[in-house]
Amino acid sequence: MRVRGLLIFISTLALTLALAAPAMAGKGGEGLYGKTDDKVITNFGFGLIIFFTTIVITFSVIQHLLDRRKTRR
Repeated sequence: MRVRGLLIFISTLALTLALAAPAMAGKGGEGLYGKTDDKVITNFGFGLIIFFTTIVITFSVIQHLLDRRKTRR
């Protein structure tokens, strides 16, 4: 049982590593977006900051409304 698990782990790791290199090799190493510069990276970072802040605030408001509804009963 332990040998089979180790064999599955090693084969999965080898397959993952074998498929990772060709996936990044297309178009000279460029991603789907194309060439990126500092402005693109900075704007993406600001977008992440805004996205996660919005998610936290939204879920906090939802939790507050549900807690308030629960305590009214």
